[in-house]
Amino acid sequence: MREFTFFLPTKIVFGRDVVRKAGEGLPLGKKALIVTGRSSARKSGALDDVLSVLKGEYVIFDRVENNPTGENCLEGAELAKKENCDYIIAIGGGSPLDAAKAMAVLAVNDKRPIELYQGWEHRALPIAAIPTTAGTGSEVTPYAVLTIHEEETKKGLGGPDLFPAVAYLDPKYTASLSREVTVDTAVDALSHLVEGYLSNRATSASDLTALQGIAVWGTAIEALRTGELTMEAREDLLLASMLGGVTIAQTGTTFVHALGYPLTYFHGYPHGRANGVFMASYLEYNHGYAPERVDTVLELLGLPSLEAFRELMDELLAEGAYQIEVSEEQIRAYAEKAAKTRNAAYSRGTPSADELTKILKDNIL
Repeated sequence: MREFTFFLPTKIVFGRDVVRKAGEGLPLGKKALIVTGRSSARKSGALDDVLSVLKGEYVIFDRVENNPTGENCLEGAELAKKENCDYIIAIGGGSPLDAAKAMAVLAVNDKRPIELYQGWEHRALPIAAIPTTAGTGSEVTPYAVLTIHEEETKKGLGGPDLFPAVAYLDPKYTASLSREVTVDTAVDALSHLVEGYLSNRATSASDLTALQGIAVWGTAIEALRTGELTMEAREDLLLASMLGGVTIAQTGTTFVHALGYPLTYFHGYPHGRANGVFMASYLEYNHGYAPERVDTVLELLGLPSLEAFRELMDELLAEGAYQIEVSEEQIRAYAEKAAKTRNAAYSRGTPSADELTKILKDNIL
């Protein structure tokens, strides 16, 4: 008998001009803290749309860093407290959305950021999330991934009140992205979908969103290859990204993320690209545990073999390729840390440090 839970309290509003159409329904309180990065919210047009319909007071925090730290989030939370903000509008890619979630907790809990990993008492401020990239799916997850210097890695915290109250998804906000950023974030979305489908926590319910998302993502492969990213292709990628978020909200991610984090923290790899480095080996590893599921992934993507998948990742990630210098000792340290994570525990076969060391060596040496 099947047993599972499926929890998604976020209201999803998807389509063209959904923020403007929200009108008086956009505010979730009396005064908003608008959380953004330094430029994406303005460049995409999302901030202008929000301000054109927002009734009531607001203050803007536009200093979210790439790969935000707890201290960066605390800065925004202190502004929310000072200005008596009672809800948050988060605009941007994964960094602003994740930072906004941490701010929403810190604004109402007297804690240091690192203490959030042990939980909190008071419910986070409500969030309206507006993604400007098609990658993280953070607008529909209960996770915030922060850079933790004490542990020299990126690390996710989670809680049911980190689900945004509402997510507004408009593909036009991704139109200003470069091809390189579009590809990096698209690969991130694919990693969520594939990892969720191959996770040992997958259920028949999470499979529905994972499989649909993989199929939709597959329709955009040619656009990603050529760089001819029409609005229809961007809509497909945004939908796939959202479905990836819905999937990992139920399953979590697996060892692809655990291996990708040190490439981001120590070597400056964009998060999606770091995941993409290991995706082909991840499928090869899983073929030994769930060959029928791996075959389904390839079929939905329209790819004839695992080698064709590896060639696709190599082709997509060739532009803006990153070169790193890493020793065998560093690789072993990355693998040992990854093997101890929940990401590894959620992976089929629970890979050992030796297995993860081999995957790292095969892909970055």
